[in-house]
Amino acid sequence: MEAASTSRVTELHELEEFRYLAFESTRLYKERMKRLHDQNIVERNFKPGDMVLLYNSRLRLFPGKLKSRWSGPFRVVEVFQSGAVDVATENDSHTFRVNGQRLKLYVGMSEPKEGSELQLTEPRRSSRLHYDCGQEGHLNLAYRGPTATAAELRQTQMGS
Repeated sequence: MEAASTSRVTELHELEEFRYLAFESTRLYKERMKRLHDQNIVERNFKPGDMVLLYNSRLRLFPGKLKSRWSGPFRVVEVFQSGAVDVATENDSHTFRVNGQRLKLYVGMSEPKEGSELQLTEPRRSSRLHYDCGQEGHLNLAYRGPTATAAELRQTQMGS
């Protein structure tokens, strides 16, 4: 009877030690996973009034080649210490809270000012090739090098 009780006590100690090792293993695993996860987190600082785009993770399920996964733009209303951000639609009709990691700054295209003009000029025609028709009607090309200007080409054409 005494041998059975010591055997049972030994088994309980082994079970407790096994349980402790399993707990320690899961703790180390969780720490390692947290470290790997935190490496991918990018610090994002938004201010109220910023325009942002929202990542739509549901579009991953039905990918379209040309379909953008970013929707918006939205306006930042409030930024919380936890990383959450309140955003509103452009016309402020709907406000909702999202994780700041799902947002990126919106860099809109600058709209041209009304009445602004852009002057276009004719491109300068300076060729580095000299065209010459030979005696038998064959076209001869001569390379003038990188310093040939339009004036030099006209001068060589007048001289021939």
